[in-house]
Amino acid sequence: MRFFSRTRLLFSAMAITGFVMLAGALLVGFGLDEEGRLRPSSNVILAQGIESSTDECVVCHTDHTPGIVNQYAESDHFRNNVSCSSCHLVEGDYPGAVQHPDADFSVLPLSSPAQCEECHREQVQQFNLSRHALPAYVAYAGTDALSEEHSELYLSIPEHGNVDSRNRNSLHALEGPDVTYFACETCHDVGKPAPDGSIGNCTDCHLRHEFSLEQARKPETCNACHIGPDHPQWEIYSESGHGIAYLTGGDDWNWEAEPGNLTTVDFPAPTCATCHMSGFGLSATTHDVGDRLTWYLASAISTRRPSWQENKVRMQNVCLACHSNNFVDNFYERGDALVDSINAWVRLSDYMMQQLQENELVTAAPFDEPIDFTYFNLWHHWGRTAKFGAWMQGADYVQWHGAYEILHDLAELREMVDERLEEAGLEPLEMPEGFPSIDSTKSFLETMSSE
Repeated sequence: MRFFSRTRLLFSAMAITGFVMLAGALLVGFGLDEEGRLRPSSNVILAQGIESSTDECVVCHTDHTPGIVNQYAESDHFRNNVSCSSCHLVEGDYPGAVQHPDADFSVLPLSSPAQCEECHREQVQQFNLSRHALPAYVAYAGTDALSEEHSELYLSIPEHGNVDSRNRNSLHALEGPDVTYFACETCHDVGKPAPDGSIGNCTDCHLRHEFSLEQARKPETCNACHIGPDHPQWEIYSESGHGIAYLTGGDDWNWEAEPGNLTTVDFPAPTCATCHMSGFGLSATTHDVGDRLTWYLASAISTRRPSWQENKVRMQNVCLACHSNNFVDNFYERGDALVDSINAWVRLSDYMMQQLQENELVTAAPFDEPIDFTYFNLWHHWGRTAKFGAWMQGADYVQWHGAYEILHDLAELREMVDERLEEAGLEPLEMPEGFPSIDSTKSFLETMSSE
């Protein structure tokens, strides 16, 4: 009897184990819907979709590049029957086309905005008039690199900064292509003309081949370029109240909400896209990232944008979804005042360097002396950072990575300038009492202007 009891116990254990394993397999392959019914999981549906596809590209690339196929099968393109050929198949004489290595047709290895424009015309047109387009490319390549057609387009862009011509960036020239291919160009080629004449690379922001709405909306995507000492938007956002709300609660936000009319129910706090691009409140969706900005904050001395009053209204429409009119008005008033202060310090540095330039005590070549770097860092790193930090509410970047560093570089610049003037037998700089405080700086500049 003891033998039979042990046998029954063994069979019972095996049966329970088998049931648990079967249940586990079902849970992996299936999930429960809102009504508690068993439905195939997304992985099962994905596998079924790939397996049943009749697209020759999908069939072949399932073996050759399965990662790309999996991404594509997760996309809205796949669900809406946008095939691989819709974006990649072109005639053999199409600019940038290459012969497919295993077939008798030509493809674009990297699809251009001309293909995207077939379905996303409005978005491409908005992008073409933005600073992400040709102005981003010109920032390192200069206007001489543009064709006649692209030059006309560049000059028609309100946000190009009122710069009719611009030389190739001196750092880009100094560092050479082996470095800049992995540096400047990685970000600024978002606006590089494609061989077919269309502008930019949509997949810099909408990563192929999934083209996820959630991915494009999350600030980590912007982090790819908007990071570092000269434009630390990611770092500033992360320490701001908006960023803290995202980092601590963003997993529960409605990332797949239908574009165009997002609300605070979908996004309790803003991301980069919410403020600068998303249809939110009374502001319509745009792919022109300067459409809601009032200043050229990236400039050495910031000036107003051409349509800054209208831009201000569009941005404030987003702010007012959470903040009161009094808060928003006060914030803009204080932000404008900070820009004025940073501009004053940069103008003071210009005045100091001008004394050397007028007496030919610095070379004309860029970045061949330590003083060039001090002068450049003052506005390009610390001035920018202080301005970005204020408008994005990152106190540490306004103070210790911004204003403090400006004061430090002004003091250092004064010593460097005085040393060269005295070596040349000239009088040292006459700086105002209280230098380099903002009050003494503004007073000094006003006096110089009146004289």
